[in-house]
Amino acid sequence: MDHRPIGVFDSGLGGLTAVRELEKQMPQESIIYFGDTGRVPYGSRSREIITRYARQDVAFLRSFDLKAVVIACGTVSTTAIDVLRSEQDIPVFGVVEPSARRAAELTRNGKIGLIATRASISTGAYERAIHALNPGAEIFPIACPLFVPLVENGRTQPGDVVIETVVKDYLAPLKAAGVDVLVLGCTHYPLLREVIGAFMGQSVALVDSGAEVAHAVGRWLSDHDAVAENGHSGLHRWCVSDSQQGFRELASRFLGRPVTEPVELVDIEQY
Repeated sequence: MDHRPIGVFDSGLGGLTAVRELEKQMPQESIIYFGDTGRVPYGSRSREIITRYARQDVAFLRSFDLKAVVIACGTVSTTAIDVLRSEQDIPVFGVVEPSARRAAELTRNGKIGLIATRASISTGAYERAIHALNPGAEIFPIACPLFVPLVENGRTQPGDVVIETVVKDYLAPLKAAGVDVLVLGCTHYPLLREVIGAFMGQSVALVDSGAEVAHAVGRWLSDHDAVAENGHSGLHRWCVSDSQQGFRELASRFLGRPVTEPVELVDIEQY
């Protein structure tokens, strides 16, 4: 048994979709979440800047005694995970491998859609991971730069003409291509699941990157006898790099439950 917390970070609040799945699957685990809300989004930044930000995020989380780090950010998972893993002595989980595995398992016609930030798409990381599992798969990547700011501003509900218009504009080529699986390659995107699902149709399976990384973490903890004891009350700590105002409301929407714990402001530049 290991009661040390799991550290989770993202460029903003999207990583809370991974936290939601970790809570659902492992309610006994303690979690420290850092959202770099002062520098969101990462998806339009250069590889060098993304790597610097990610190192600072991990350095902050490692100021606590963690048993694992979860990169709940598609952009960092595709651009900096190898660097972070080489520098850490605890496991570092990203969203690419688990999502690629699930997409390869689910596809029936071999046509897989991928939506993510520009930075994630440019690396080709998802394509390489999927092709390693299903060499014959045809992958259709689309960058969706407006999704993160819209999600961060709460524009996620069916009936919202803004998000429905943007979804249609971005995803029309994927629908026309006949993909039967769509990878939501950014942890913000599961908040758009209803809108995306309504546009793509019931025949298209959606792969939630937050859910898949949570499954991967759970398997590793179980295999290494590192789970917290059943019945242990997992504690949560919320940290951001910009104003705490409004965090509870948005975080409650992401998590599907009220956030009652204090929200801490972190000077991330000191790390």
